[in-house]
Amino acid sequence: MSAARRGWLRVAGALGLGAGLAGWLPEAQANSLAVGRPAPPLVLHTLDGHSISTEDLRGHVVILTFWATWCGPCHTELPLLSAYAARHASDGLRVLGFSLDGPDALPAVRKMAADLGFPVGLLGSAYAGDYGRIWRIPVNFTIDRAGLLADNGWDDQAPAWTAERLEHIVTPLLRR
Repeated sequence: MSAARRGWLRVAGALGLGAGLAGWLPEAQANSLAVGRPAPPLVLHTLDGHSISTEDLRGHVVILTFWATWCGPCHTELPLLSAYAARHASDGLRVLGFSLDGPDALPAVRKMAADLGFPVGLLGSAYAGDYGRIWRIPVNFTIDRAGLLADNGWDDQAPAWTAERLEHIVTPLLRR
């Protein structure tokens, strides 16, 4: 089976599961993820063998972005996010990229990651700790300098980053 077909089947399965749990997921996520509350810790195991913990990034503004090589909107969002991250790295912005691709897609992940200005790793499963099951992508979460959740991607109807959305949500956090 081709990688594109496997990707499509993953999306279809995730959408089906997401639709079946639509009444349950938002409430469960609201109980564990709330803007203004401590952000759950998460560790990125990068493609080059390093580990970066959100807890070690306290004092920085952190964006967690979840994506995949087979996700069309991700191909638009990631370069925009990478450019924004490069412009604001000296302001204390850090981005951690979690790919939902499987190990068999590692060459494609590496190819996409080569053009990004932030560390990337494979998530390893559809579950991202207390952020829950990643059932739609792209989805992003923003953590402020104090380690509090500043933006909950599950709450956003259109969670992909745009220049306007970054300016509205992240830029004010960088000024604090």
